[in-house]
Amino acid sequence: MNSELIWKFLKFGVVGFSGVFVDFGITWVCREKIRLNQYVANSTGFLAAVISNYILNRIWTFESSDPAVMMQFSKFLLASLIGLALNNSIIYLLNERYRLNFYLAKVVATAMVTLWNFWANYTFTFTG
Repeated sequence: MNSELIWKFLKFGVVGFSGVFVDFGITWVCREKIRLNQYVANSTGFLAAVISNYILNRIWTFESSDPAVMMQFSKFLLASLIGLALNNSIIYLLNERYRLNFYLAKVVATAMVTLWNFWANYTFTFTG
């Protein structure tokens, strides 16, 4: 693996870590305070993090100057929505089937989906 790819992955991880605070914070507010269904709350937190992560990844991780911002964001959103489906599926499996605590299941799902998100954005969203 080349050093540029490793550096991008590390930067992606830092951005993702900041997104975890957005994601978990909004998920917690929506689930615990507003009392939304846990999957609606999870999706809301996840999508809020998508927006902050796109901005930070565009500027810092991938240093993109592509003028087609909406097209690029659409690609990022598509990759993220696939990630969201994976995220919710993993949470469902771990929480509902294996009775793992919801938030622990969310941590596991987030770690697994990070690999998908990096690969998708490195090869699809921020190419060229």
